[in-house]
Amino acid sequence: MGMEIRLGDIAVDVELKDIKNVHLSVYPPTGRVRIAAPSRMSLDTIRVFAISKLGWIKRQQAKIRSQERETPREFIDRESHYLWGRRYLLEVFERNAPPAIEVKHNRLILGVRPGTSEARRGEIVEDWYREQLRAAAVPLVARWEPILGVRANRVFVQRMKTKWGGCNPRTRNIRLNTDLAKKPRGCLEYIVVHELVHLIEPTHNPRFVSIMDAHMPQWRSLRDQLNRLPVRHEEWGY
Repeated sequence: MGMEIRLGDIAVDVELKDIKNVHLSVYPPTGRVRIAAPSRMSLDTIRVFAISKLGWIKRQQAKIRSQERETPREFIDRESHYLWGRRYLLEVFERNAPPAIEVKHNRLILGVRPGTSEARRGEIVEDWYREQLRAAAVPLVARWEPILGVRANRVFVQRMKTKWGGCNPRTRNIRLNTDLAKKPRGCLEYIVVHELVHLIEPTHNPRFVSIMDAHMPQWRSLRDQLNRLPVRHEEWGY
């Protein structure tokens, strides 16, 4: 059984299981807090336990959030980049034409004008990821809106430092993190559904959990996959 308790501005996912002891975990990259507790334990007892560990939780979150999410990219040849959970080797070539990116086999081919700076290459790649995510997200939103009986006003794609997505129930706007384009497509669908469900239930209370369970039974597995450590920079060998 899954539910959520709040300690001020800290949300804690609680899972009641057939176990003997309480397990407290803080997960990268956002510092998500999870407690697995014996099924017989009351929510009040779990809350008291969580409050007693609040100092440790905050220290762990600060430690996780201070870590670099990815080794900085230089946008040079033989650098690894990810698209929809697959690793690609970047190839950069210069030519007198507008910048463009092509996916070919296991290569991500970046064409730029001669002398294009590292910063500008990064902007080109970031814009491309944003386009990839928007192209994938729009049909997903359209597919899930009638299933859930909701309608989003606007969908924004942007770089987000600590969240994979966001929803404003008042404006009915949804925001998606550009980095979702680097993760498997199922993770994007989970976030789309998650944010659309917030148009029905703004919090992560039992009603929210029950709606997620009814429409996407595997959502916890996708959430855990998404919240593992982000991909790291790797050099490819031949």
